[in-house]
Amino acid sequence: MIGQPISRIDGPAKVTGTASYAGEDHAFHLDAPLYGVIVGASIGRGTIAAIDTASAEQMPGVRHVMTHLNAPPQAEPDPSVPSLYSRAFPVLSRAEVRHYGEPVALVIADTFEQARAAARLVRVDYVPSNGAFDFTADLEQAYAPRSVNAGLAVDTAMGDLEAAFRDAPVKVDVRYTTPYEFSQPMEPHACVAEWKDGHVTAHFSSQIISEAQVAIASTLGIDKAQIHLRSPFIGGGFGSKLGIHAETMLAILGARAVRRPVKIHLTREQIFHVVGLRPATTQRVRLGATRDGHLVALGHEVTMSSSRHSEYAEQTAATTRSLYAAPNRLTRHRLVALDLTRGEDVRAPGDAPGLLAVEAAMDELAYQLDMDPIELRILNEPKLDPERGVPFSERRLVECMREGARRFGWERRPTRPASLRDGRVLVGYGMAAAIRMHFQGPASASVTMYPDGGAVVRADMTDIGTGTYTIVAQVAAESLELPIERVSVRLGDSTYPRTSGSGGSWGAGNITNAVHRASEALKEKLRDAPVVPAEGITCTGKVAAMSREPNYQAYSIHTYGAHFAEVGVDADTGEIRLRRMLGVFAAGRVLNARTARSQLIGGMTFGVSAALHEDGVVDTRSGAFANRDFAQYLIPVNADIPTLDAILLDGFDDKANPLGAKGLGELGTCGAGASVANAVFNATGVRVRDYPITIEKLLRGLPPLSPDAADRSLADANLREPHFKPEAQKRGDARRRQSH
Repeated sequence: MIGQPISRIDGPAKVTGTASYAGEDHAFHLDAPLYGVIVGASIGRGTIAAIDTASAEQMPGVRHVMTHLNAPPQAEPDPSVPSLYSRAFPVLSRAEVRHYGEPVALVIADTFEQARAAARLVRVDYVPSNGAFDFTADLEQAYAPRSVNAGLAVDTAMGDLEAAFRDAPVKVDVRYTTPYEFSQPMEPHACVAEWKDGHVTAHFSSQIISEAQVAIASTLGIDKAQIHLRSPFIGGGFGSKLGIHAETMLAILGARAVRRPVKIHLTREQIFHVVGLRPATTQRVRLGATRDGHLVALGHEVTMSSSRHSEYAEQTAATTRSLYAAPNRLTRHRLVALDLTRGEDVRAPGDAPGLLAVEAAMDELAYQLDMDPIELRILNEPKLDPERGVPFSERRLVECMREGARRFGWERRPTRPASLRDGRVLVGYGMAAAIRMHFQGPASASVTMYPDGGAVVRADMTDIGTGTYTIVAQVAAESLELPIERVSVRLGDSTYPRTSGSGGSWGAGNITNAVHRASEALKEKLRDAPVVPAEGITCTGKVAAMSREPNYQAYSIHTYGAHFAEVGVDADTGEIRLRRMLGVFAAGRVLNARTARSQLIGGMTFGVSAALHEDGVVDTRSGAFANRDFAQYLIPVNADIPTLDAILLDGFDDKANPLGAKGLGELGTCGAGASVANAVFNATGVRVRDYPITIEKLLRGLPPLSPDAADRSLADANLREPHFKPEAQKRGDARRRQSH
């Protein structure tokens, strides 16, 4: 059962519209809710001098207008609480404006249209202050953070990087920059809240219910037992729903004020300013090598933006610590404090932007050495974790690269940039390695067997659209030796056993191992039970935090992969088109082949987006994001993503957990963008180090192309037919042959 490509058991609910999402109050059987609309600040930093709500309050249907003048007292966040997402989250608690779009008022009315119309009549007078909005202008003010995300070290050093790099025969010393990025899930952030008898129930969109409950209780100063949270289905999160945001707290505060259920949706534009972002970075990568390609020096220094009011340091240089062998090493993180919304985890935090720099720099070194990029990486494959000195639990990076090269047809790669064309299109190949640390957080799950022979699994674990309901059912069914149809899965409710939720690629490993342990305990209990009582027999399984698991101290536990991309660049316009892409991955045991492949392809698409599309642009006069909609903040559409394929190598990492499975959701993103960037260089000979790679950055360096300027065309090189075809395409070819 485990590993089989079973279709999602929640699929029928989703396609028939019976799945209950956060903003669908009818699904939760609430009395007719009121609607809340948030008014955001129109300055980037300053103080509210006066706020006039009289006109808004007189509008038809308006029930309440909340500002800092009448909002209830709330606790401030405690920086000593390790997790950002468990800290208090006060709203409308001060006259100070700390970033553009920060909520300054909430209007509650009978209908959404009434609330929106009234919100436009709230008048706010500000005393603006000079804000810091320009990341590049303040780089000299960078400082060392108190900590780096996930509790990782801020800096690491081994040997003498400066001396080794100075004396290295071959050197790469380059700077890469990455922009602000946003998660932007399909489902906007929403909450419907209701108070009864001193208890609040909130239906919202959350990746970690247990931490949200703590954060809300801390903010309100009440016992978390008074808070019931539900999030059974989520329309995507990508990190943006790990913690609570303004819509949740304002719905809760508003519902208590008006004594009616209140529903709040963030608009797409508000998500750009109210929800956290991926920090912008500038990254210096230094690689020093011998002439035969052995690394003797490896340095990765990152400076990134942060919020002045909420420090966040993405672990951008941390992945480099376990990737390649080199005796002299340095990694470093520094922050620049700005008056922008806070940084938060976004799609493979740290790993994704870090690998955009390091894997492109490795490509640059390969060209300097006139060496195949895969062979350079294999040459520098470490035997032990380079900085921790412990063995790897299961390291199959070389196997991923070899298998990917074989399937992709890497041997046909043009070794000289800008030497292969398809008519007026320059064609290039690129590859990059993928690595992602495997995390484990505390998790519990209960499994109950009922007299009718059916089992029910319960946990506050959430499903962000990745197939959690299905893999949980598969694990329980196999452990209990039941048909999967006899297993019901209930998730996303704070009354169920607590987990670390969905995020950081830890969700699947945490919940399935907790369910496996609960199921095994239940089987033992059932052997001694002559009759199953009406209320059923229940057992609970638990998974400990990785800090309490000896294997996570004794081994370096990661997931791995290799990305291969082919791009075409129009020689006249500089337009870049992805032609095909392949990823080969090793993440231990596969829990569901279908959902795993789907996640990886989604992650690869994110990588393409980071390389070619996404770019949050700040108006440095106001601190507002100028491109705050999907017309201007570009993300890939179907026409941008052609043939993608993801291959999973069979594996079992017994050091990670009893099931041998590791997280893979974010692995697909790691390194994907760098493979595209490296393909663009191979096609054009132009190295763009300022992501995303856009026409204007590429066009000025494109080589001239006359009809006989290229060394070979695709027809000459016999490359028109791709060397690899995804399985779906192969099946289509077979069907066409049969039809003829």
